[in-house]
Amino acid sequence: MVRTVEEWIGRNDDAMPTDACKRRILDRQGWVCAVSGVEFRDGVKAEFDHITPVWLGGQNRESNLQAITRKAHLAKTKTEATVRAKVNANRIKRVGGKKKSSLSNPRFRKLMNGDVVDRRTGEIVS
Repeated sequence: MVRTVEEWIGRNDDAMPTDACKRRILDRQGWVCAVSGVEFRDGVKAEFDHITPVWLGGQNRESNLQAITRKAHLAKTKTEATVRAKVNANRIKRVGGKKKSSLSNPRFRKLMNGDVVDRRTGEIVS
């Protein structure tokens, strides 16, 4: 099927998707949470989350967004924060001190199960 509407792409990493973009994401998912499978009905609000976090090289665009419940969003964010802290700690250890660097690194990729993989070696980063 040919897409009739251009994909939404944020002007920067903090740009929020439009309402039309949010509806397209919900339609794409069948109005269910991408993580838990809970149906979005009255009282269950959708939150929009990056599939691949921006700090891991993900882009702020429609194809990298998913609709999830608040509970799932909090759990996913907590897991990502733990991984981010470990990655940052490992970077500091390798350099021998604190190093100011960009957290967006295309070298790493996050899998659906939450593992972070080094793209060059295929090894899981802990």
